[in-house]
Amino acid sequence: MEDEAPPGTDTPDLSRLRRELTRGTAEMAVLSVLHSGRRYGYELLKLMRGSGLAVLEIKEGTLYPLLHRLEDAGHITPTWETEGRVRPRKYYQITEQGRRHLELLRAEWNGLVEAMTELLAMLDEVRK
Repeated sequence: MEDEAPPGTDTPDLSRLRRELTRGTAEMAVLSVLHSGRRYGYELLKLMRGSGLAVLEIKEGTLYPLLHRLEDAGHITPTWETEGRVRPRKYYQITEQGRRHLELLRAEWNGLVEAMTELLAMLDEVRK
């Protein structure tokens, strides 16, 4: 298409799409990181920004309300630690219920990715 932006160019439509994808995948991303071990909030942000998840633009304003929702749902539990620190730090860890929920999210995600991959491949063949 002639009016497509060059790859890597951020457009208003692309920014909107990223925000929507972030809302839809942030819960799975956070639970996946916590599945690898307990973390505090800023550590979660740093890990996600240092990975491919940076494209999903998970920010503090998104992360902390999400952590509270996951806690309220019983998917994560917080613990406060003060050892060797002036200010306490709140660590989050995934619960067994959170692990089961993550399995469901991952199954749904994998099914969606597989279906979209097949659809796009089929459409590519149709265009040839």
